[in-house]
Amino acid sequence: MEQATISDESDDEFPPEKRLEAPNYRLIKAGIATIPDMETLQECVAYENAHQNRTQILRQLKWKAEELREDKE
Repeated sequence: MEQATISDESDDEFPPEKRLEAPNYRLIKAGIATIPDMETLQECVAYENAHQNRTQILRQLKWKAEELREDKE
């Protein structure tokens, strides 16, 4: 069986459920911190709204969106 390397992994291998359904908050924060773009962030927000709707996690996602917008400018 062939192992994927970091360079050829896609976002599909780290979908919103893996980022947001970690066993503890620190891992969720790490998942949010590694969101690379707005498309992935929007998928995470949609997943959170549909499944858990946790205010604290949605707030973290909002802050990540602000960070991505600042980086884009």
